[in-house]
Amino acid sequence: MNKPYLTGHYTPVTDEVTATSLVVEGTLPAELTGRLLRASHNPKPGVVPTHWFKGSGMVHGIRLRDGNAEWYRNRWVRTPALDGAPYITEQGPDFRVSTAGTHVIEHGGRLLALCESALPYELTPELDTIGAYDFGGRLHSSMTAHPKENPVTGELHFFASSPFPPFLTHHVVGADGALVQSQEIPGASAALKHDFAITEHHVVFLEGSVTFDPTEHSGIPYAWSDAQRCRIGVLPQGDGGAAEVRWFDIEAGFGMHFANAYEDVLGRIVIEGVTVDRDGWQRSWNWWVGAPGRGAEPVAGSTGRRWVVDPGAGTAREERTDDLNVEFPTINETRLGRVHRYQYALAFPDDQGIGNHTLVKYDRATGERWLRPVGVGQLPSEAVFVGAADAVDEDHGYLLTVVSDLISDESRLLVLDARDLTATPVATVHLPRRVPAMIHGSWIPDPN
Repeated sequence: MNKPYLTGHYTPVTDEVTATSLVVEGTLPAELTGRLLRASHNPKPGVVPTHWFKGSGMVHGIRLRDGNAEWYRNRWVRTPALDGAPYITEQGPDFRVSTAGTHVIEHGGRLLALCESALPYELTPELDTIGAYDFGGRLHSSMTAHPKENPVTGELHFFASSPFPPFLTHHVVGADGALVQSQEIPGASAALKHDFAITEHHVVFLEGSVTFDPTEHSGIPYAWSDAQRCRIGVLPQGDGGAAEVRWFDIEAGFGMHFANAYEDVLGRIVIEGVTVDRDGWQRSWNWWVGAPGRGAEPVAGSTGRRWVVDPGAGTAREERTDDLNVEFPTINETRLGRVHRYQYALAFPDDQGIGNHTLVKYDRATGERWLRPVGVGQLPSEAVFVGAADAVDEDHGYLLTVVSDLISDESRLLVLDARDLTATPVATVHLPRRVPAMIHGSWIPDPN
């Protein structure tokens, strides 16, 4: 059986290339001066990983400046995992053995490729590997692939999750890149925690129905458990916050990614993201491992959710916010941790008549949504928002997405007007090859 994550849009590339002076249709806005970097799982030729997430990491980059697309390049992240080194040793997990294929960020002047079970890997601006990075010897655990940067303070929050005690550790890195706080979170369990959220004053963790299962032999030892207690943990930011963490019970389910969280005018904590039920999780998992009974896409039955935690009443409630099969929710990250109006996501084909992969924009104030299908055989990446230089509104800016085109066997970067998804692209950058479907990434502007 062909593994689904090695075919179609997910077919790995077999080499590293550098191409310069890329063809641009339309006009690239002057404020798009920087690099769009994206991570993918891309095992070397001949290697068939036992799970999609076990594929070695590769970072793809597109350099834009002064209205030009100066280069595209792709590079494997050269960790011991690329050459088959084991993650589990007689001494326990080796945090240097990273796939580094989930996300890539910049903080404190360092470019970091991430996967949640290992240390981050530092890269050069040209995407060559420098090595594992442990924040000057202060980080002794893994680092989530979904850190959150406070847009006001510049602090970077992240966590380490483990199937064994300590189950959850929260870390804070200052705007200068120095690790300044680490604290174990009491009451946490072995439940899988892939993403989390921050508000202005809190850190928010979600424990869903997926937890450690030693009988799962794909290399990712987690499975759905009806017995797992599902909860939201609310941690006050600052020194000593761990002792004040509170846990609130929620319905069964699993949330892979969260768009944002914030405190409303009543002091309640609102978390928005996507979640799956038991059937959706199992069909997605079967795709990830290449087992029968899988969905046609890597996510199945993933729909929008909102959780509202009322600390005063000691309650949490949940509501479904949309019926589309969506994933990879994003926002204008200047609103991270604060109330946001607009949200973006990628809708996957399902039985509701969409027909092909579609970018979605939501207006939380009016309840409206707008769809931009990209066409049969086309798969866009997670949409990254970049604000316009003269932005006056939250959605005044651009959405950047890399489209994998199976029909023409090529890829292109679309620069879309975030205010109007249906408009002609502001610009299209033609890439020198078809770029495999990717996971997460970042827009990294040049320093002012």
